[in-house]
Formats: sequence, C-alpha cells, structure tokens
Amino acid sequence: MMIKKMQYSKKTRFTALLCIIILNLTGCVDYSKTAKEAHNSEAVVNLQASEDNVTKESNVTKESEEKQIGKLVNKEKTSPVIIATSPATADICAALEIPLAGIPHSDSFDLPEAYHGATVVGMAMSPDMEIVSFLKPDWILSPVSLISDLQPKYNAIDTKYAFLNLSSVTGMYKSIQQLGQLFDKEEQANKLVKQFETFYDQYSSNQEEKEAPSVLILMGLPGAYVVATPNSYVGSLVELAGGKNVYSDETKDFINVNTEDMLDKDPDIILRTAHAMPDSVMEMFGEEFSTNAIWKHFKAVKNAKVYDLNYKLFPMSANLQYKEALENLDKIFYGEQKGLDGTEALKD
Repeated sequence: MMIKKMQYSKKTRFTALLCIIILNLTGCVDYSKTAKEAHNSEAVVNLQASEDNVTKESNVTKESEEKQIGKLVNKEKTSPVIIATSPATADICAALEIPLAGIPHSDSFDLPEAYHGATVVGMAMSPDMEIVSFLKPDWILSPVSLISDLQPKYNAIDTKYAFLNLSSVTGMYKSIQQLGQLFDKEEQANKLVKQFETFYDQYSSNQEEKEAPSVLILMGLPGAYVVATPNSYVGSLVELAGGKNVYSDETKDFINVNTEDMLDKDPDIILRTAHAMPDSVMEMFGEEFSTNAIWKHFKAVKNAKVYDLNYKLFPMSANLQYKEALENLDKIFYGEQKGLDGTEALKD
C-alpha cells in the first residue's frame, strides 16, 4: 500500500490504514479482473466467481453489484449443495452459518464441529473430483491462490464455483460480504465485518506512538523457504500490526531471495513460519541458521530477535484467528516477548 511509503506520524498512518480497510469492505467490485489480478489486488477484487455465474463490467456500483448477486441468489435452490475445499473456507462458512455437504481433509487444522457429518472431499490443493462430482454440488468454494489448479477441474464437472481472496484480512472480509449476499447470510456477514472494524480500531489506537520495526518474514516449506511480502497473508498481518516489511516494493506474495540481499535489508526482526510439516520446517530453519555463517551478521540474530510463529495463526490463507495473530505480533514488535538467535525453534 502507498501508506507504507509516506512519512507521516504513526497516528496518521494508522488512521489512514483503517479508512482504507473500511473502504475495501464497502467499495466496488470489478469482476472483470484476471485470476492473477484477483489474487494480488485486495482493494478491488476479493471473490472471483466463474464467468457464467457473475458477468459484470469494470467498476460496477454497489447497487448494480447487489442487483446482479441478487439474481444469482434467486436462481439457487432453497438449500444449495455447497462444498468448501480448504479449512479456512470451511471456517468462514461456519461463521456465516452456511451448511456444507463437502469439507476438506486436513492433518493440520481442526474443522468446525458443525460439519463433522459432512463428506470429506480430500486435500485443499487436490480435492478428489470423483467424490466432488458424486455430491452434485451447486457451488464449490476455494481460495483464489489455487485458482489455476482447480478452475479447470471445476469447469470439467460443469458446476458453479467461487474463489475467495484469502491473501489478506481485508480480502477475506470482502469475500465474507459477498458470500453473505450470495447465500442470504448478510446479517451474519455484517456482524463479522463490524466485529473486525471495532477490533482493529482499538488495536491500532494502542500503537499510535510506537516505533514500527523493520521485518523479514520467512515462510518455510519442507527443505526450502521463501520470503513473504505484504501481498501474502502473513505479510498483511505484519502491516496491520504496524511492522515495515523489508520487501514492501514487491508485487508477488512470495519471492525467492538470496541471503546476501536479505542482509543488505538487515531487518530489526526476523519472523519464521511454516506452510506445512511445521516440526520439520522449524528444524530446517534451526539448521540453516546454525550452519550458514551469514546469519550471524544479521542485526536480528545478534539481538536475539528471531521468532518462530504458530503456523495455525500464520498460515498461507487468511482465517478468523487474525485477532490472536495480531495480538501475538504486538507482543513481538512492542512488548517483551523473548526471541532467539535463530539456531533453534522458539519454545512455547
């Protein structure tokens, strides 16, 4: 966001950021964006639906948007068959009180109790399309980060689908608003949005006079890691918490960067989290920081400002546990939470 680059007071920056968030939740939607643009532009597009479901021109008004979505709702069954293919998407549906016929399998995340009797359709990245097809869904809901992999599969079974933008908190809430309109759950959606606005107003006001630290975020995969930018969910949380991402000028959500370039940025704080297999990933991080001599030159390592984040609070996709995640970051950035030099995982 442009706000990161402006040299204003902390209070001014947080007030402006809150205004941007509220505008994002109530503004126009451009359904003509491409999948890539939908993934990267939280302020404009946050729910990408199949072309035959929602056909709109760019920058439609809120009135026309509601009219178009209303037509879709009128075409739906009284009780449409809906499948959510990721844990985060299922959590959102539970918060909106949307019944699900199909849910994902997950070894890492607990799914809402309301869906314990639903059919398991497989992993988020590769749902079993034979099971999905058997359920004869009216709608399939998935994160937009998987659109390139899943859209062809959904087209093949001739069903309606929507991809939620879960790359940021504000993107998630825009998708929540749209799902509320689509499935006649606007009261639940508006309640969730109000809760977010109230929480963030108070949260940001507590940080007005605090100095923002510079932050490097490492997202670990088994055997490798990438750098998370502000366009990722973890990066958006750091921004909401007042941190300054040292790779704020990047357009992608995750990037490959050599350690020499990271050292040039020399962040105040290094955050590490895992996409999958957290125990193995944190062990990998510990070995990397122990055996690669360059890390000892980082200010964050010298000052024991390396933190291993809870992967359930800081995953790839936005979820409704953002409050706990932001409170965690507040303790790291401005509190007394102890860090390490990075050679071992931070213990709870």
